[in-house]
Amino acid sequence: MIIDLSGEHIILVGALLLFVAVMAGKVAYKFGAPALLLFLGVGMLFGWNFISFNSPQLTQFVGMVALCIILFSGGMDTKFQEIRPIIAPGVVLATVGVLLTAFILSFFVWLVAPWLGFTLGFPAALLLAATMSSTDSASVFSILRSKKQGLQECLRPMLELESGSNDPMAYMLTLLMIAVLSNTGNVGIATNILYLVVQLVVGALMGYLIGRAAVWSINHINIDNTSLYSVLLLAFIFFSFAFTDLLHGNGYLAVYISGLVVGNNPLTHKRTLTVFFDGFTWLMQIVMFLMLGLLVNTRDLFQPEVLILGGLVGFFMIVAARPISVFLCLLPFRNFSTKARLYISWVGLRGAVPILFATYPLVAGLPNADLLFNIVFLSTILSLLIQGTTVSSMANTLGLAYEEREASFQVNMSEEMRSALTEVEVNPQLLASGATLKEISLPEHTLVMMICREGNYFVPQGNTALQVGDKLLVISDRSEELETLYHQLGISEITKHH
Repeated sequence: MIIDLSGEHIILVGALLLFVAVMAGKVAYKFGAPALLLFLGVGMLFGWNFISFNSPQLTQFVGMVALCIILFSGGMDTKFQEIRPIIAPGVVLATVGVLLTAFILSFFVWLVAPWLGFTLGFPAALLLAATMSSTDSASVFSILRSKKQGLQECLRPMLELESGSNDPMAYMLTLLMIAVLSNTGNVGIATNILYLVVQLVVGALMGYLIGRAAVWSINHINIDNTSLYSVLLLAFIFFSFAFTDLLHGNGYLAVYISGLVVGNNPLTHKRTLTVFFDGFTWLMQIVMFLMLGLLVNTRDLFQPEVLILGGLVGFFMIVAARPISVFLCLLPFRNFSTKARLYISWVGLRGAVPILFATYPLVAGLPNADLLFNIVFLSTILSLLIQGTTVSSMANTLGLAYEEREASFQVNMSEEMRSALTEVEVNPQLLASGATLKEISLPEHTLVMMICREGNYFVPQGNTALQVGDKLLVISDRSEELETLYHQLGISEITKHH
């Protein structure tokens, strides 16, 4: 039975889809598969047998809204002190890397297509490659942050910075090639380069200014209902995208930078805002992947031309286009090992964004737009299946992974407090001067607030006997002295609470 997705059916079907998607995400987490891949699969399954949905325009609009939320939330969760050491290589990968990937892949498609019986000019091949040229922020954020695994050489902030900031370049290149193929754009090289530069500069500038305006407004507007701060911030997100676009800047870049600014400045009710956007971002990811899964005609994916060309494009992207562009972009940066470069090449995940960008040729009514969409869709599935399921195992294989320490205490401090709150594990050196709390030498104005022992929590007193392996929650006004003491005692694993 095929249900027409309209009218009263929308709410019922939407609720059912969300429920099935959440259950699929739980299964995915258990077996180590990307949850977003299963969200996509749920949409494909329902679109194949139960739901009739064919609206690229609506999918594109929902995807645009979802991507704004995802990019803003990703920027908000990114700590500037973490990305500071890798800003230069991250920006190069997000700009030059996207262009290199697009051109390398387009030459491959242009050369291979005639052998498979396709008539595909170089501009059309470049359009196909442009839609796939950026890594997917939703996939990278969700997979890296769901794994209880640390990465050496600042690889996690590097990959998150790249995936969060490289969509604008792919978006602009996609729109540019659509304009060229539809004969509605200026094809002069100098004009196009100027267009790209203006988009990036205006997008970055407006993102920073609107982010600062959002911080000021939230900190100075007194709203009795704290839930409305989330609504206010949502308004700033959509304003950042739309107003920047009116000024001929890149709205996606503006949204991401606004998120960076908001997330790295003191903010009233920051904990409330963070919790809200965590849940809302997951909702947007699920909705976007479900709609993209519903949009595709699953039967078309099994057409020989789609299977062959889509498989070749996906495989070439993984083993050649992405690694070549990464190694070329990172040539000036000597602080990355060969293993790190290989890992960055491998975590070039494709996801919802390439599929979303592939709807633009459909809406524009370009020739072979259906074929392009199906090829991008199949290549994305291959990327999620091959790369998405091996993010952790590849890091272990290359020796770049370490076990990430989980906090034993869930504490949120006001940003107005100047005291440092840290969590450490008791080692034998700490007990060298005595086993009780009062015998431990701590700096002045330092207090052990709580102890966690084998999962049990209690407030200590001076005569409390400590044991090796106890977790201590320590607050101090002398953070520098405390860090020096930790170093002297050989305590290297320190969890800082903010």
